[in-house]
Amino acid sequence: MQRRDWIKATVSMGLAACANSSVAAEDDGVPTRAIDTHTHFYDPTRPQGVPWPPADTPLYRRVLPADWQAVATPLGVTETIVVEASPWVEDNQWVLDLASDNRSIIGLVGNLDPRDADFERNLARFAGNPLFLGIRWRTDLVPLDRDPSQLDVAAKRLADHGLTLDLNGPCDALPAARRLALAVPNLRIVINHLGASGDPQSIHPRWHDHIRDVAACPNVFMKVSALAEQVRGEPGEAPADTEYYLPVLDQLWESFGPDRLIFGSNWPVSDRGAPYETVYRIVADYFTDKGDEAAEKYFWSNSRVAYRWRPRG
Repeated sequence: MQRRDWIKATVSMGLAACANSSVAAEDDGVPTRAIDTHTHFYDPTRPQGVPWPPADTPLYRRVLPADWQAVATPLGVTETIVVEASPWVEDNQWVLDLASDNRSIIGLVGNLDPRDADFERNLARFAGNPLFLGIRWRTDLVPLDRDPSQLDVAAKRLADHGLTLDLNGPCDALPAARRLALAVPNLRIVINHLGASGDPQSIHPRWHDHIRDVAACPNVFMKVSALAEQVRGEPGEAPADTEYYLPVLDQLWESFGPDRLIFGSNWPVSDRGAPYETVYRIVADYFTDKGDEAAEKYFWSNSRVAYRWRPRG
């Protein structure tokens, strides 16, 4: 079976295509497991509501594991790592409680502010849960070029706990991410959303150089997420042809190689670019064409190296 034919077939086969994701695939480039390392779950109907997303956006609706499974499971994507967008400390616990009843959630990248006086106490508290894999800093909330010594201390605490740091920000924040990676070389860092490349046909002018520089740090991984969202055009109508995205994908492959690229969707935010199926097919087409080993690494085993998640059985 040709790889592109398999990608199309998985959709029509539905749940039967992933009835046993742990069974080794035949020699056709099909990954034996697929883990989406970037989803968001939240519930605006809670008594306390949610601080994100804004109420005036289509994202403002109840989004829970079953909703993600409805679009992901037919494609063979059966496990996920949740990335917490809420700055409320207790929302980390909310996701961990959600995960306790949903074995599809294999981990949480939480949200803790390194400038908070209780940062170390909160970090120690959540680190005691094996599903807590690390935290994310968004540069609009945690600027990487401000108080670098304070960030270094917080990053070292993460490393002490064996946790991972996700970073999300504009392309011009990549040099600061590189500085942090060099300052704390035993900390695993995962850059989110391609390092903000921009539209693949109109890439940020400094992105190529910044990507090469940050990729030179062996403790830095790249999450291939938000790919379709960065396309300029009508919402939800990003091109489905993988060729459109080659200027970004080829640069990431050249810079990070097969061992430090990770699958992530950014669902449901990814719907702004294209439906989940399209988002998946774009990268499945690209990475399965790289061969069996590359597909295995990209779709799941690299994430285990980066996040050190534990199988849930």
